[in-house]
Amino acid sequence: MLIGEAVRGGWDVLAQFVSGDAVAVTGCDAPVFSLGDGVLERVASTESPQPNLAVVSRRTSSLARLELGTAGVSSSGDTSAGVSSSGTRAPWAMYLDAVSDPGNLGTILRSAEAMGAAGVVLGSGTVDPFNPKVVRASAGALFHVPVVEGATLAEVKSLGYRVLATSSHEQAGSQSLRDADLSGAVCVVLGSEAHGVSAELASSVDGWIRVDHAGRAESLNVAMAATIISYELSRARP
Repeated sequence: MLIGEAVRGGWDVLAQFVSGDAVAVTGCDAPVFSLGDGVLERVASTESPQPNLAVVSRRTSSLARLELGTAGVSSSGDTSAGVSSSGTRAPWAMYLDAVSDPGNLGTILRSAEAMGAAGVVLGSGTVDPFNPKVVRASAGALFHVPVVEGATLAEVKSLGYRVLATSSHEQAGSQSLRDADLSGAVCVVLGSEAHGVSAELASSVDGWIRVDHAGRAESLNVAMAATIISYELSRARP
């Protein structure tokens, strides 16, 4: 349940509302209010709402969460590919350029959190992470993976990340994801399905990667591409 994930993620739950025989989520001291018959259906944004609602204090992370040395995940000290000499797994992140579909953003957050991303940065034109459809599609990942709003790609690069942008075709210099070097601190830029990575950002990336496919499709859904890339980034960090 999303409310339980918010509690486990340490978010501030301000109030809970329950309908029928539903039981409030434990682990927080927010006041609980019972809703009369039919009230939940009138205020919920879905046709068949869950019997629990909550008001949660909105928050996003600062760019400082992506600073090298704080974003890495503890390891056994292995200094092979993907692991820094300080004994932490080299962090990776994603930068989303005008990803406007809420379902796509929610899925990207879910995949990034599952695969251990240091954070997801939302660039200009990207949908509000607190859109109800984003929250539901993230399956609670929103409450666990750092989400940064308002940061530029230049600011991410200044932290020491190598920036790789995605392309759906074999543009000059692009590498297949199978062959790309994903070690070290890496930030992958994904653009909208309609336009790809914007020209403004394209001029400042360090390299291009693509997900090769054998079928007739011209490109993959951006959330599916992000999921595949997230897995490969995690796999490159033993």
